Amino acid sequence: MPAVARSRRATIRREAAAIRSRGQQDGWGVHRTLTAIRATLPEVSALEGWRLALGWSRAQTIVRIAALYRGDGLRSPALSESMLCRWEHDLHERPGDEYTVMLCRVYGARPEQLGLDRPGDPFAARPQPRAVIRYGRHAPQSREWVEPMTTAAGLPAVRESLRLALLADPTGSTTVADLAEAAVEHYALHYSKHPPQVLFNEVHATRGLLGRPLAAATAGADAPSARELRRSIGYLSALLGNLAVHLDDRPGARAHLATAYAYGQRTGDLRLTAWACGARSMVALADHQLDAAAQHAEEALTLAPPGLPRAQIHSWARLPVLAQQGRERDADQALAAASDELDADPVGSAPGRFGFDDAERALHEAEAHLVLGRTEQASSTAEASAAQKSAGTPGWAAATLVLARAEAADHPGDAAQRALDVLDRVPPARLRATARQRLAQLDAALVTTAASVAGDTDLHERLRTLPAPIDPYGASTA
Repeated sequence: MPAVARSRRATIRREAAAIRSRGQQDGWGVHRTLTAIRATLPEVSALEGWRLALGWSRAQTIVRIAALYRGDGLRSPALSESMLCRWEHDLHERPGDEYTVMLCRVYGARPEQLGLDRPGDPFAARPQPRAVIRYGRHAPQSREWVEPMTTAAGLPAVRESLRLALLADPTGSTTVADLAEAAVEHYALHYSKHPPQVLFNEVHATRGLLGRPLAAATAGADAPSARELRRSIGYLSALLGNLAVHLDDRPGARAHLATAYAYGQRTGDLRLTAWACGARSMVALADHQLDAAAQHAEEALTLAPPGLPRAQIHSWARLPVLAQQGRERDADQALAAASDELDADPVGSAPGRFGFDDAERALHEAEAHLVLGRTEQASSTAEASAAQKSAGTPGWAAATLVLARAEAADHPGDAAQRALDVLDRVPPARLRATARQRLAQLDAALVTTAASVAGDTDLHERLRTLPAPIDPYGASTA
């Protein structure tokens, strides 16, 4: 690419900013803004164009990349604006594999979209799996793009540790029981960091390892070990039920949650039993079985221990049912009870799939307001929920889509743009079935609006071509 004068660079920045501003007014997504910038300004490379479409300076990009490193528990890189400038303007200057991954992550794009795939490389057009971890280095035998060490490496490692312990004690032991409990904690804490298909396979495989030691512990004299193994199997089944919901397999979810409920009852673990019951209420509600959903929610409330568990049941089991029944006063009381329980809990919130926090409470509150026709309250509460989550995470996506749904009638352009932002930031393999359902509801709502907007058309087309999480042959697309 020929050198561009500094004065021309200043002009490019101004014109790109003007294009982005017009795009925002018309509800464009990042891809459409990028296309317009590069069509108008042919000197702009794909890498630079993506940054300009987002409206970031090089300094802002570097700050965001440094934040990704810190979030991964790594030392901030020695990345400079001059390095980024060379990568954007010089075809002979390319970032290494590790920086390529970080640029893809911070921009929410693939290497080929940023012009960072390798020309002539027979592997360049192949989808680049994210699950292969080589501590930030290129794997020469497969030539796959890889990313720095993350919790994804912990998934098979945890199961492998449990399997090795079972080789030493095939019939189980307190060590095996402790490892099973640690596996549950690992999967629960890192639930949202993995595509649901990938995590489902790991949790399923781990649960399958516990059948033989449980049978041996039950037949023998090690009653405490058997009880702990049953608890772990119950919690693993609960995770499988939740993952099945996110994979749009509600019959499977009912089966796994029924197993979790049974093991919770057998072990006397009220929190597990109440959680499974509350999740069954959500599945019944999704199946439009309102009476069954209400019954499960009330049973969950009678079982849940005080504090965070009861706050959770009030928010994501009782509240949605009451909203669907149009019982506004009871819904408001459930909201107040959830807040009171959280305030009374010594911890007040906890991370992970079996935890609960104020952002999740606000999400369910926003959806209840939406069902009850309180659009303004739904909008403000959903916005507050999204603000507490990192962009690109499942919680952020859920809250953003609820906010978009609340805006659909009065601000269809903004609503469509928010949905496109979710699709830009969340890869299809990580897009939960619940998010897909919210996207479909939003698309239907936008179709019924009086005025058609550009973003609405883009969204409809993106949803039409969105890959399914499971292909027609039953294989995961993650």
